[in-house]
Amino acid sequence: MPTPAQTIQSCIQMLQQIIEDTTIPRNIRRVADETKGVLMNDSKSIGLRAATAISMIDEISNDPNMPVHARTRIWELVSQLETIPLD
Repeated sequence: MPTPAQTIQSCIQMLQQIIEDTTIPRNIRRVADETKGVLMNDSKSIGLRAATAISMIDEISNDPNMPVHARTRIWELVSQLETIPLD
């Protein structure tokens, strides 16, 4: 079982892949970039960062312009973030 910090690192890497994928619409990549910034902000607790990231990602997950492969990655990302306890 990975630690919450390892899970955050894994999610940051997944977000980076989404940001670099030019087949994904710009607005979705922008939110992915903002979410990555939230996850990297060490001034907040890990649980709060995860919860904030989930709500940001949730907004774009229903975007009709999102390609199927990106939607699958987003769902995977959310399920990883949901394993982090809200300390």
